[in-house]
Amino acid sequence: MRILLVEDDPILGDGIKSGLLQDHYNVDWLTDGGQASQALQTDSYDLLLLDLNLPVKSGIDILKQIRKTGNALPVLILTARDATEDRIKGLDMGADDYLTKPFDLDELLARIRALLRRSKGRTTPTLTHGELELNPVEHTLSMSNKPVDLSPVEFQLLQLLLENRGRVFPKKQMEDNIYGWNKEVDSNAIEVHIHHLRKKLGNDLIRTIRGVGYVIDKQ
Repeated sequence: MRILLVEDDPILGDGIKSGLLQDHYNVDWLTDGGQASQALQTDSYDLLLLDLNLPVKSGIDILKQIRKTGNALPVLILTARDATEDRIKGLDMGADDYLTKPFDLDELLARIRALLRRSKGRTTPTLTHGELELNPVEHTLSMSNKPVDLSPVEFQLLQLLLENRGRVFPKKQMEDNIYGWNKEVDSNAIEVHIHHLRKKLGNDLIRTIRGVGYVIDKQ
């Protein structure tokens, strides 16, 4: 899951990013509303964590921009405790949730999980597909009720494909979702991880669409 964090407080931003990385999210962190606005036009994200009081361009203006284009990206506002008017305005402008500063990291992670579930049309924390059961909260996978060990990247790839069953993902889009910015990626990294998943879960689960990408078919 790829998250864009827009927060200009260096200490808070660093703490949030570290916590998200530990919870196996791919995080891009920006401190400038103008840069964030540009990133949202050129990159694809699963969720936006948005401070309101930002340099160059406010969080409210960023929210207006993405909703005006019809972008349904889940948005969680991070706001000061006394900014009631800003919270109301943000929700009315299309934000999905808000969290007041200071906040507990575990609560932030729980709210992120809830927003991501709703955005994918799920009501339960687990993903099931045939004999597979994947739990993003506990970061576990079982097949026929037996645990299966996956590397962090294998887990992220499988979760991405399971949450988007029937959708073909090009290799480049998978790289962007899993690795994000400023990370050197071997040209065959995705193929290697897909190969390992097939060895562990069987060759029929992930289908290659030659010249396009990979897909897990709907049941």
